[in-house]
Amino acid sequence: MSYQLTIEPLGETIEVDEGQTILDAALRAGIYLPHACCHGLCATCKVQVIEGDIEHGDASPFALMDFERDEGKILACCATLESDISIEADIDEEPDAEIIPVQDYQGKVSKIESLTPTIIGVWIKLEKPIHFQAGQYINLNIPGSDITRPFSLANKPSENFEIELNIRIVPGGVGTTYIHERLKVGDQIGFSGPYGRFFVRKSNNKPIIFMAGGSGLSSPLSMILDLFENQFTQSITLVYGQRNKEELYYHSIFLDMADRYPNFNYVPALSDENSDSAWDGYRGFVHEAAQEYFKNNFSGHNAYLCGPPLMIDSCITTLMQGQLFEKDIYLEKFISAADAQKSTSPLFKKL
Repeated sequence: MSYQLTIEPLGETIEVDEGQTILDAALRAGIYLPHACCHGLCATCKVQVIEGDIEHGDASPFALMDFERDEGKILACCATLESDISIEADIDEEPDAEIIPVQDYQGKVSKIESLTPTIIGVWIKLEKPIHFQAGQYINLNIPGSDITRPFSLANKPSENFEIELNIRIVPGGVGTTYIHERLKVGDQIGFSGPYGRFFVRKSNNKPIIFMAGGSGLSSPLSMILDLFENQFTQSITLVYGQRNKEELYYHSIFLDMADRYPNFNYVPALSDENSDSAWDGYRGFVHEAAQEYFKNNFSGHNAYLCGPPLMIDSCITTLMQGQLFEKDIYLEKFISAADAQKSTSPLFKKL
């Protein structure tokens, strides 16, 4: 059984299977609805029901208050249809966004490589090519369970028959523990995607600052490789932070890029490197290194941020203090169920 879903102000009508969430149906039809946690916790996907009946699902009472439910508000990531319905969603036009319907993919693990003591690279050869924009992510199916976990694509879009994921182990995390300890080369694995609105706004044609921490390097890596492949001529600066040199992966690759491309600047920063080590780069956090490198003046740039929530908040504050504002700052917006319950920067309305 299926129902009809009409999405305003687009005027688009799509078919939704019984038990399928509104968000999943829209994304698979190539219609983007704002979303982030996909766990019913962050309220990013809140929309208004104009007409029809729904089931709220696992929407958190904190993300969707009782009075909001009475007013016809729902969370698209949880809500399922009980009749034909119409909804109204706040959808921003993005001239650089490609319309790419979410699909299911199958592949075989072709390589697993230790990148740092806590991060591995996983390469998956696909049965069919994936079309995505650099910066987007996929939801990986954890074998033997109904668990999925989001991971950014680290390869450039032109490498569409094999994907690369950089995966940090989360202590106690079911998904990342399986991947680090049990996943093997040759294993079959599936995922859905692509997801997200984290991509370079090339039409802006401005100098770019990438600020990344930890395994948040995945998206900027894909974006930078894609920009070079497409002869982007504006200045590109990557400010990348880790705790120590041992965790600073792909360091030599970025040093080589800085030598080969005159418009590329690489600024690595270590926040907890041994004081008597030979490290002669920046010591401190990503936002501190960026502030020093740019002399606290970021005006005229677009900034793309990807990393832990605390890093993101610090970077937003620093960029705004350095004359860069919300319209020029873009974030990696997939977050875990745990992160969704934490507060985000009040300086940044889009989160």
